Amino acid sequence: MADYESLLKQQLLTERELKEKISSLQKCFKSLCKNMEKGDLKSWNRELSTMRSLLQEQEALLTGMQAQVDEFGIRPYMENGDFVEQMLAYCDSLGVDVKGDFPSYEMFPFRVKIDAENLELFLDRKKVQCLRPLAFVQEVKSSRDKMLRASFDPRFFVRELAAAYDLLLLKQNQGKAHPVLEGDVYLKNIYTILTPMRRFRRDYDQQSFAFDLARLYASDLRSTEDGRRFQFGPSRNISKAIRILDQEGREQYLATIRFFASPEEEMTLPL
Repeated sequence: MADYESLLKQQLLTERELKEKISSLQKCFKSLCKNMEKGDLKSWNRELSTMRSLLQEQEALLTGMQAQVDEFGIRPYMENGDFVEQMLAYCDSLGVDVKGDFPSYEMFPFRVKIDAENLELFLDRKKVQCLRPLAFVQEVKSSRDKMLRASFDPRFFVRELAAAYDLLLLKQNQGKAHPVLEGDVYLKNIYTILTPMRRFRRDYDQQSFAFDLARLYASDLRSTEDGRRFQFGPSRNISKAIRILDQEGREQYLATIRFFASPEEEMTLPL
């Protein structure tokens, strides 16, 4: 099995040697210039000869580096599953949740697509020029951790959800003699209300929405500022649900949300 880390170790050794050759070449070049300025052509010829030798040695090192990459075989590495196998192994060792099958995966809260034909990766819709599994998984983990550190106000998020929920119910009740005041509403429909235009969905995609749902799910908040309680619900149709991870890292599928008056409020409603 082709292993990128083995290729990297080979390249690092050659890179170190190449760096030394380049440093020596730079010193020879400075000396060459000084000798020309001083008129010391004897030393100038000696430095020029040394530079030619160093350039030949550098060319040999570059040829060897190319041979190592060619022997590694980047295309079969991507097409025969070695890259995916190593990527999944690093997800497991670094604690990155992953679900899916080639070529599409979900690394919560991101979507990953592998384009083996063009030797490209996509993290959500962004093209990532990285075919080293360890570096790619580290980038996913870093991006996820950065999102976790970002400030999140569950009260504000619930307020937005409730406003979209009320708007959807208002639309559903148009023309009805007996309007429905409460009911389960699909979260994906809520998301559509929250992001009415395509450019909004680019800035706040469904995976970001799922991430916020996960943080709300993990919070202690269970009611809105106006006193209504809310609860999430499942669906038999998995395509209608949004996958999140709970505080223990277990996957949950949330499909609907319902806002409703608490029993105490119902008892105090005027007749």
